[in-house]
Amino acid sequence: QVQLVESGGGLVQAGDSLRLSCAPSERTFSTYNMGWFRQAPGKEREFVAAISWSGSSTRYADSVKGRFTISRDNAKNAVYLQMNSLKPEDTAVYYCAASGLFSSIQGNYKYWGQGTQVTVSS
Repeated sequence: QVQLVESGGGLVQAGDSLRLSCAPSERTFSTYNMGWFRQAPGKEREFVAAISWSGSSTRYADSVKGRFTISRDNAKNAVYLQMNSLKPEDTAVYYCAASGLFSSIQGNYKYWGQGTQVTVSS
């Protein structure tokens, strides 16, 4: 059982930056493809970004492309989401997830964190 713990959320103003971190408990973390998803109030959870187990491949939702960057440090057992030029519509609970597949599809992710709140004020 892989446990994922997100951190780094908070309240920021539009245009600010924030970096989310995800710390998996499993030492085999480096074999998992990782993803970030988010759920805004009253909306379905949606894909944000994914990174392959090696870090060589990344994928982004169109809404965050050019503003967000996903990265990982397998030596530190961590995955990150650098969020720049934040907008009020980025306000959501952000979830870290682990998958055996490099995918943007939620159903392919087996392990999920509890989420961290990101609020962007205008």
